[in-house]
Amino acid sequence: MTLPWHQYVMGIIYFLAGLNHFRQPRLYLKIIPDYLPNPSLLNKLSGIAEILLGILVCYSLTSNFAAWGIIALLIAVFPANLYMYQNDNAALGLPKWVRFIRLPLQLLLIYWSYIYTY
Repeated sequence: MTLPWHQYVMGIIYFLAGLNHFRQPRLYLKIIPDYLPNPSLLNKLSGIAEILLGILVCYSLTSNFAAWGIIALLIAVFPANLYMYQNDNAALGLPKWVRFIRLPLQLLLIYWSYIYTY
């Protein structure tokens, strides 16, 4: 089965985002809520998950599993987006309205992934 081109785009986006966890870890460490343990490990695990899921969503044999994995990952990292919205020190220089838009954007990303759970 041939996958739609936009599924490959999604895979590439997650793959590159995952790599960025290792290229610029300080960006991600800033937005991990204080109440979560071992931010460095959480950053690495989420980066590895994004890389693997980005690759797996590009293969018809694993795309369904990967799409559900991306949905789970987006739900798991939502507290970081909420923390970024609430905490100016975690804002990464973004204005509050941009940080607010990131919250419902997660729902669109979940929907985009859900399309590939066939």
